[in-house]
Amino acid sequence: QVQLVESGGGLVQAGDSLRLSCVASGRTFSSGTMGWFRQAPGKTREFVASIQWSGGSTYNTNSVQGRFTISRDNAKNTLHLQMNNLKPEDTAVYYCAASTSIRSIIPTALNAYEYWGQGTQVTVSS
Repeated sequence: QVQLVESGGGLVQAGDSLRLSCVASGRTFSSGTMGWFRQAPGKTREFVASIQWSGGSTYNTNSVQGRFTISRDNAKNTLHLQMNNLKPEDTAVYYCAASTSIRSIIPTALNAYEYWGQGTQVTVSS
């Protein structure tokens, strides 16, 4: 059973940076896709970024392009999301997700991912 545990959230001011981490346990990832999603109060969960575990190909949503960077540490089975120049509209609960499929998936689709973390709160004040 795969478990995903996020950390690194917090309360920051606009323009600050945060680095989220997601530790995966239960299996060693050598393939598949990892993703970050977020959900603001009263809104649906939305895609933020994804990365292929093998090869490291990444994909970001437009609203975070140039500010957020997704990366992974294969040796530590850990996913990161470096968030720079944070804005109040980035306030949300951030979730880590994992797909073990060896086939191509639609990285922005919630139902493409089999495993989810419990989320970590990011609050950006203006």
